[in-house]
Amino acid sequence: MFVFSNFLYAAAHILDYALSAYMWIIIIRALISWVNPDPYNPIVRFLYAITEPVLYRVRRVLPFMGGLDLSPMIVIFVIYFLQFFLVRTLLDVAMKMR
Repeated sequence: MFVFSNFLYAAAHILDYALSAYMWIIIIRALISWVNPDPYNPIVRFLYAITEPVLYRVRRVLPFMGGLDLSPMIVIFVIYFLQFFLVRTLLDVAMKMR
């Protein structure tokens, strides 16, 4: 049983790191959008390609706010929720299995 416990522990930490990295990518994309970047820059294209599918789904649900895009903030709140609920739950389950 300790093998599955170690697997859950490792999965929780990897998920935590992945969510943190994605949160920083969302923040960087929001900051870059303020300066009107070159759309042909490979870094900008990468940021848009990796974040637009998630942000688009959130924008479809949110009402129109007069040009104010709150979707990055909503996604960051969801990431925080997942880190505090899902990751900690996985860690607690892993610890109780030992």
